[in-house]
Amino acid sequence: MRRELPPTAGLPLRPSDLLPRRARFAANLAGWLGVADPQLECSGTAAMVVALHAMHRLRPQRDEVVVPAWTCPLVALAIHRAGLKLKLCDLAPGSIDLDAAQLATLCGPRTLAIVPTHLAGRVVDVPAAMAIARDCGAYVLEDAAQALGARHGDASVGLLGDAGFFSLAVGKGLTLYEGGVLISRDAQLRQACMASRREVIRTNPRWSMQRAVELLGYAVAYRPSLLYAVYGKPLRAALAAGDPVAAVGDDFGPDIPLHPLGRWRQGVGTAAFARLPGFLDYTRRQARARLEPLRALPGVTVFDDAPGTQGSWPFLLLTLPTGEARDSALDTLWTAGLGVSRLFIHALPDYGYLRDIVPAANLPNARDFAARSLTITNSPWLRDDEFARIVDTLQRVLRN
Repeated sequence: MRRELPPTAGLPLRPSDLLPRRARFAANLAGWLGVADPQLECSGTAAMVVALHAMHRLRPQRDEVVVPAWTCPLVALAIHRAGLKLKLCDLAPGSIDLDAAQLATLCGPRTLAIVPTHLAGRVVDVPAAMAIARDCGAYVLEDAAQALGARHGDASVGLLGDAGFFSLAVGKGLTLYEGGVLISRDAQLRQACMASRREVIRTNPRWSMQRAVELLGYAVAYRPSLLYAVYGKPLRAALAAGDPVAAVGDDFGPDIPLHPLGRWRQGVGTAAFARLPGFLDYTRRQARARLEPLRALPGVTVFDDAPGTQGSWPFLLLTLPTGEARDSALDTLWTAGLGVSRLFIHALPDYGYLRDIVPAANLPNARDFAARSLTITNSPWLRDDEFARIVDTLQRVLRN
């Protein structure tokens, strides 16, 4: 049977996790994250929609949301779904942080929120965004979809800004096959988020059933012996068709499901949560042990924790010196079953299906990052000899 590794480190489920039980998932998260009343939603995208709806409820004269130009296309769709206008900020050179100088020029009296984004579990510079937001009267909404378990100092990410949200989608650590968490320290904003939830979220038995079935499928198939059938074959088919957007799953439709997170799925999260801190500790140690061989490669930048932060490590994010070198490495590694992939294929304006909602913009740093970056899974299933094969391939490409 062919061995296939996932592109990210997801927490495998056990059969006992699927048994009905009292759902204490929100209470468990509250204690772990250090926040009152975490709000559970059906996805990280749904949590973002609810948060933006609540912020607009409190500041209705503002309607612009500033986001990094290289981020998940679902961010653009969430802003559109909330009835707001998207503004793009380029990345800082060679960084996943927002370009602070450009950000200051983009923000003004119509800015509702700035969305600093903790990509790949790396903790970005939220204080810089907060300073600009305070000057113009905007909120800061931390996109921590890929950073559950990451911390800034002694606090969880998502709590330095006005609000933050996490994703519980496949590969984000603990998954409920979708699922999201919305948090805030601001009591007024929490109340507004709960009011927006009552207005935005609607019962949908079809979606609830579909997600429950998908979660059962994840419990069965999320293992190296079965991932080739459910992940590897579709990946190779998309690449053979010349469609890298489909290969990484960036091809989203306009419909964002907005329904309650069912009690059974919350119960699965309750059971799996007991293993999450240990799983995150293990993947953090594994990632740190694998950074040095990658740093030794000429011209390669590997993204690590900033001082005073402790990230989560669903995968390793790196850039190669040129787009040609990155593409040459992926020619060998993307279909090798080793969990090497790309995060987002394009800067947001370059997705054809987003052209009606994302403005054209000059974004040299975001486009350069998209052209030179790749990811390496941090799954515990990636053996040392397999990681060595990845490093050897990168060395060979860089020599050539």
